[in-house]
Amino acid sequence: MKLYPNFYFNNILEITIPFLHENAIQGLILDMDNTLIDFDRKLLEGTEQWVAELKENGIQLCIVSNSNHKEKVKTVAKRLQIPYFYFAKKPLKSGFKKAKEKLGLENKQIAAVGDQIFTDVLGANRSHMISILVEPIGKKDIWITRLKRPLENAIIQRGKRKLQEIKKKTQK
Repeated sequence: MKLYPNFYFNNILEITIPFLHENAIQGLILDMDNTLIDFDRKLLEGTEQWVAELKENGIQLCIVSNSNHKEKVKTVAKRLQIPYFYFAKKPLKSGFKKAKEKLGLENKQIAAVGDQIFTDVLGANRSHMISILVEPIGKKDIWITRLKRPLENAIIQRGKRKLQEIKKKTQK
């Protein structure tokens, strides 16, 4: 089903080089809000080192954010020294297509990582990319996301067994 991710992690730092190599993933499309930064715009501790390690191992990265605040997205992208697209309108495919072109990879070589089912996972699955769901790094969300969280949580609860299977597969 398009609402379930291919893989599930607690946060981005659990996505390792061996995991990426085992799954033939050469590029990551990263969501920003509550995936890389919290509501207060604080970068998840360890992210800069994680990004540096990925780059050293030939993994390409690109931020695709639904935020329409260009400076916010640009600031994070500049700090991590990776390209970005803002106001992507996920789950529409256009932001994923732009990132794919920027990365120069095939869909099956790209994983999209994010904290939301209705934007990140659904968009990645619709774009025929690998989808990775992570837990939100903070409890605070923008108003539109707050509205969707209860429904997402219901889907997660209903699909808990499926997500647990995905998480077990992820941890192997």
